[in-house]
Amino acid sequence: FAGDDLLTAPEPRLRALRGGRIAMIFQEPMTALNPLYTIGDQIDEVLRLHCGLDRRVARRETISLLEQVGIDDPACRAQSFVHQLSGGQRQRAAIARALVSDPALLVADEPVSALDVSVRAQVLNLLSDEVRERALTLVLVSHDLAVVRHLCQRIVVVCAGEVVEEGPVDAVLGAPRHEYTRALIDATLS
Repeated sequence: FAGDDLLTAPEPRLRALRGGRIAMIFQEPMTALNPLYTIGDQIDEVLRLHCGLDRRVARRETISLLEQVGIDDPACRAQSFVHQLSGGQRQRAAIARALVSDPALLVADEPVSALDVSVRAQVLNLLSDEVRERALTLVLVSHDLAVVRHLCQRIVVVCAGEVVEEGPVDAVLGAPRHEYTRALIDATLS
């Protein structure tokens, strides 16, 4: 990443990148977000640590970001704990937390798998818009090829820890060469 081999980078360098230049959206925000702190406090923390903002400015930025990701009544929701939000609101809060430090790389692990169909589409559109508007690089980890087709330009198919196929999404999904890729397509796009 940016010339650094992250596998050999020292811990202080990794700590500076995590939540700063590289951010992550986990599959299940209920376990990724801390249940002991409000959503606002968790986003404020990133703004204070990685952006150097004081508490008051951080809170204003948090509310603005919650509004940007489509959370209704963001000032009120900033005071909410994770269990007080719906699944879609939780994932939007997790996305806001990931985007707060304006990362260059966003890693998303099955970001919509736990959401119902209507909320799923909204969150996918939100991610697509944010990636485009912020010129982010998105690494999406997913078995759902419809989601991959919607969000990604390139695909890397991994089987048992080995890369078996890679290339532009339309090319790989339109004419898969590896049997595992064909099986994935049959299982998820047929």
